[in-house]
Amino acid sequence: MFRKLLYAIFSLALTPSVFAQTSSPKILRWGADAEGGAPYIFQDPLNPSQVVGFEVDLVEALAAEMNRQAEFVQNQWDGLVPGLQRGNYDIVVNGLEITEDRKAEINFSEPYYITYEQLTVRKNTFDLNSLADCKGKIVGTLKFSLAHRILDAEDGIDVRSYEGQINAYEDLANGRLDAVLMDYPIALYYGRPNPNLKFSGTPISQMAYGIGIRKEDKQLLNEINAALEKLAQSGKLRAIFERWALWTPSMAEFLGDRNPSTTAPVAYDAYLKAMGMERTWKEKFFQYAGYLPLLAEGALRTLELSVLAMMMAVVLGLIIALMRLYTPPPFSQLALSYVEIMRGTPLLIQLYFIYYGLPNIGIKLDPFPAALLGLGLNYAAYESENYRAGILSIPRSQMEAALALGMTRLQSLRHIIVPQAMRLVLPPVTNDFISLLKDSSLVSIITMVELTKAYSQLASTYYDYFGIGLLAAAMYFLIGLPFVRLARFAENYFSFDKRLPAQAKAAEATAS
Repeated sequence: MFRKLLYAIFSLALTPSVFAQTSSPKILRWGADAEGGAPYIFQDPLNPSQVVGFEVDLVEALAAEMNRQAEFVQNQWDGLVPGLQRGNYDIVVNGLEITEDRKAEINFSEPYYITYEQLTVRKNTFDLNSLADCKGKIVGTLKFSLAHRILDAEDGIDVRSYEGQINAYEDLANGRLDAVLMDYPIALYYGRPNPNLKFSGTPISQMAYGIGIRKEDKQLLNEINAALEKLAQSGKLRAIFERWALWTPSMAEFLGDRNPSTTAPVAYDAYLKAMGMERTWKEKFFQYAGYLPLLAEGALRTLELSVLAMMMAVVLGLIIALMRLYTPPPFSQLALSYVEIMRGTPLLIQLYFIYYGLPNIGIKLDPFPAALLGLGLNYAAYESENYRAGILSIPRSQMEAALALGMTRLQSLRHIIVPQAMRLVLPPVTNDFISLLKDSSLVSIITMVELTKAYSQLASTYYDYFGIGLLAAAMYFLIGLPFVRLARFAENYFSFDKRLPAQAKAAEATAS
């Protein structure tokens, strides 16, 4: 009887957890860069808080087929493969071309899209119809893309690479470039709608987009391929491409589906309508107001990171300065070496090393701690030089007098030297904080979305680098202004040479 009762209790206790496991699908985390733009993944022009794109639809369909729940993870495009290897997400879906060098690092699914490179020129250009015609010309393309490699392999072409596709087509329209070579989907969304541009020549080369998967995830690779096959056979894959106007003869041949189209390009039409919509001043005001939540979220992340990193830099910088000035040669040389190394190498490389390099020796940090550590360690080197200069500016006689009064060297530093030095270095420390605030924009390379990244994502979606740029600049100014005011107050408060005359005048006025 007791045994049956115990069995019933355990059954009741286990049932909810078993039910939870079977009812809630596993998460499929996918990495992409929302700044990559249309038609891959980009902010919805009508609702900036959501991301849309044909690859968003593709991943949602894949996840549903695999009984999983898709979860988007933002990552800088050129760091997608390192982020995958680091374990930040399960797969990469972001127009990742299947190339031999990438296949050496990661596995690829079966291709989900076949396309080619498209040459785009100005409307009044008639002599550029192939790569051979581009010799001696300036041609723009996307950095680290297959088009970039194709152009580099051609002799005599002046290649200009861009972080984003919008700027390349704008430079072409403005006459800074002679042509742009990019993937057909990019050209379709950014080149063809521009009335000053046109497609030129026949398709160049051919490429396949694949889903990137870690080498060790063999089971996931098989599941992805099986889900892609089901989507293709059911017609769902074609329907996605047709909605975004991406169904081409290349895809028809690849999938062996030459039936007439049955799905209207509603997503493509909606995108063109949203981009070409003329707005009144009232509508523009509400549109910019809609950007504020995303920019404010990025601003809070920037502020949080900058304040914590500066606190770390101030404390560590003071320790390094004292080591350099008052410790025996081995330690003082170590402090000097630290300062020279951190100041002599770019912050960007240090962030890459901390986030992507350290996992190779078993140290794996989340994005925020990695960003905090990178900024704090870098700026500690600069703060240590500020403190060293401030300490050396204090007359040596003050240290000698303190020692003569029976203070230890540590007590002399704590009560006499360092407080005076801190007052002197307030202005340069404040300047360094403002610099750190702006340098925090670099942390977007390690998957963090701060203010600058939020701005670039919005600007790349709406082609509005001016208006959104003014909003972002105003937020940076408002973030930094209170700290500048606070530093000025502290500088005046600790400036005894300014306070004593004021106190004397106040005493004189009271006596009279």
